[in-house]
Amino acid sequence: MLCIASVTLLSCGKEDVDMAKCSAIEPTYTVDIKPILDNSCALSGCHDMASAEKGIVLSTYALAAGESKNDRFLGSIQHKRGYKMMPEEAPQLSNDKVQLLTCWVQSGSPE
Repeated sequence: MLCIASVTLLSCGKEDVDMAKCSAIEPTYTVDIKPILDNSCALSGCHDMASAEKGIVLSTYALAAGESKNDRFLGSIQHKRGYKMMPEEAPQLSNDKVQLLTCWVQSGSPE
């Protein structure tokens, strides 16, 4: 009985974020990530300085890099179970953009 309860509880949790194969991909905030965030996340009414939806601001390197250390950053972008899917009320980012963001996080979120 305990085993069944454990399996049930585990299945209701958050899904693990995916790791990407990044050997040939070295994204930086300035070149690769800022344009994605500016066009999809750091918009008026979302995660810009004025709106700061849910206290999250993604319009500067320091703030985006800080937020990237939180599992919800990739979990939301990758549309994982247990995370709020982002961008909200818009299609999921393209696979290429999700991979760039994932590789950026995996490499320590370089500027």
